[in-house]
Amino acid sequence: MAKMLYVTCNLNPINRSRSLTLGSDFLEHYLRWNPWDEVHFLDVYRDHIQRIDADVLSAWEKLSGGDTLAFLNQEEQRKIGRIWRLADQFASADRYVFVTPMFNLGFPAEFKMFIDAICVVDKCYRLDAYGAQGMLTGQGKRSLHIHATGAIKYGEEIDSCVPYLRSVLNFLGVSQQEAVVLEGSDVPGQEPEGSFLESKKKLIELATHFGTNRKDI
Repeated sequence: MAKMLYVTCNLNPINRSRSLTLGSDFLEHYLRWNPWDEVHFLDVYRDHIQRIDADVLSAWEKLSGGDTLAFLNQEEQRKIGRIWRLADQFASADRYVFVTPMFNLGFPAEFKMFIDAICVVDKCYRLDAYGAQGMLTGQGKRSLHIHATGAIKYGEEIDSCVPYLRSVLNFLGVSQQEAVVLEGSDVPGQEPEGSFLESKKKLIELATHFGTNRKDI
């Protein structure tokens, strides 16, 4: 049995989001092949994601200087505890699915806050004589990124979301990655239908070998 972390970042309900619809279709087919796997859902808009603020920075400074949690004030303990729980949840997962939209060529701020919260030293990466090293390498972890680019064209500029998340995951040690990009509007009826159907077909096929019932390649 494997553990999947299913992360969404969308204020729209599923019937108003093509990317959430695709994610739901993928998950349904995935669970047909892997019915005993655990799925943990995280909505970065509706679940509390602790941002990196002055209290968090102060807590990190104290802890790196040799202090224990007992030396942190109440706010520092509460906030650093939330970040540690998010990082532990991420590190313990075997499969990751991220369903995201594009805002102004990048992720919504809440998703970036989530990335900042999981990139925690001695939980997802370590510092050694060679610099920062991911701690999730060699564990067979796999990720899927379902991403909607939106309908706005930016001339020569490109959406930076997919390569950014790929880089972060590679750094942490999640090297087996898949990405399905839905181009055009994420509002039903306002994007090329072919893009949605092609993405759905790819995800259904991917669901058959994304889990633990097939050998990682």
